Formats: sequence, structure tokens, C-alpha cells
Amino acid sequence: MNTGVLPPERQSSLRLRDGRVLAWSEWGPTEGLPVLFCTGAAMSGSLGFGENHLAALSLRLIAIDRPGLGASDAHPGKTLASWVEDTRQLLSALGSPRDVTAVGFSQGAPFALALAGRELVKAVAIVSGQDDLAWPALAPRLHPDVAAMVRAARQEPEGFEQSFAGMATADGLWQLILGMSGERDRALYQSEPFGSAYQRCLREGFSQGARGYARDLVNALGPWLVAPERISVKVDLWYGGLDTSTVHSPDFGATLAARLPNATLTVEPQEGGSILWTRARDILVRLKSHVSGGTSAVR
Repeated sequence: MNTGVLPPERQSSLRLRDGRVLAWSEWGPTEGLPVLFCTGAAMSGSLGFGENHLAALSLRLIAIDRPGLGASDAHPGKTLASWVEDTRQLLSALGSPRDVTAVGFSQGAPFALALAGRELVKAVAIVSGQDDLAWPALAPRLHPDVAAMVRAARQEPEGFEQSFAGMATADGLWQLILGMSGERDRALYQSEPFGSAYQRCLREGFSQGARGYARDLVNALGPWLVAPERISVKVDLWYGGLDTSTVHSPDFGATLAARLPNATLTVEPQEGGSILWTRARDILVRLKSHVSGGTSAVR
């Protein structure tokens, strides 16, 4: 299985207006259509996807270190709204490209949808995405531990954040990921060089401690910036039927697809949560078709 996992081709940073540094990793041609990659939980931007296809598709993958993760300075008051503003400044520094897309993987889903809700991007792909887990219709489907996390994050966000910041580690999260993964996903995550690259990006994500991750968790489990019903851009939802993660969408995106006005849901029965890497070209081709006028057919 060739997942095309390669080290970043370029790594850059920007000093934001408030003095903080925002960092990111890149792959693909610099003149390509920008694809903003909203990474999963506690991941730096050093683990990309679909790198082998970017040149042929004329895509520029930009994986941002969210504040407090990797090389981006912490933002103690980070919210989904502040994330949108940080990204707006990044796009301005890149020359305000007209057609920008985004991909949100796992916990990156609400961050990508925030960009869509504020119309910073023209189309989004949500891959193995976390759902709006407090949505009432999902309550019966949630694992009890996840339901408890959602309640705590909504009712006592400060205490919840402090608790997670005091106990989370890169190795602990890696073991949790493996423990929640099915056989197909574990086979990829424990293969080389993929496993080493994934663990390295988690260590980078925790390089400033766990507070950046904990803050992201509160933001992802709390109220989303824009209700899905109000997001008008095209959203591709991709899930694998073999995905056993309890923190991804509990109904493989069915409820979320129904809430989004312009969504396409694809559930591949033989794929797992790692579909971002195993079906990277298909995801990128369909995403690009929404802004380039090309075909959305995947092969």
C-alpha cells in the first residue's frame, strides 16, 4: 500500500498581527490550488497525505500547526473564531488566493467547517471526521465515555481543559489511537515509515506541552462556530465502514450530511479511519472538482 507519506517539502511561519507565530508545512507546487489541511488531534502539520499526487493535480497542500501545537505559538484563548482569523491572515500573506479548499481529518473537522462557515474556503472534505457530538440525535449512538466527555466539555470547559492538559501525552494519545483502531487501520499505523511519521507529528504536537491539544478538544466538543445548516459551500464527507474510532462520527456522517445543505456522503465499506491516506487521490480529485470545474469522478 503506497500512501505517499513524505517529509514536508517546505516549512514556513508567519508572525501574526498580535505577535504570535503561526507555522505550517507544505507539499506540492507553490503555484498549485491551495488545500488547507486541518490535522487530527494533537498533530503537527508534518504528516501530510496524497503527496505523490499533488504535482499531477496541481495542488498545494498546506498543513497548519494549530496554535500551541508544533511550531505555532500558543493562544491561551484559542477559539474556532480565532482559528479562522489566524487562517485569514495566513491566506492574506499567501496573496489571498481566490480558490482555496480545506480538508479536515478527525478532530480537524470542526476547524475545517469553521473556515467554510466563514467563507474562507470554496469547498471542504471532511475525512473520518468528528461530528457535532452534542447534537441530540447522536446521543443514543455515543460511547458512554465520549458522552461523558461532551457533557464535561460543555458544562465545565475550564476544568475539563485543565484536567486533560495535566494528563495527556504523545505516547498516551498514540496508544489510544491504536486501541480505538480496527485491524485495517492498525496495519497502516504500525507500518513503516508511516508509524514513525505519525508518532513524530504527535511528539511535535506535544512539544509545548498538552495545553494546545486540550484547548482544541474543548473547542471541538463545544458549540461549533457555524451551525452545519448554515454552511453553503460544497462539503464532501468521507468515512470508512471499518472505522471503529469512538470519537469519529458515530453514524459515519449520515446525520451531519443531512444537516449540511450541500454535502455528498461517501462511506467505503472496506476502508477504515485511515481512508485519508488509502484513498487520498480520490479525496483530492473530488475536492478540486468543486472549484476547478473538472470531473468529480474517482478511479
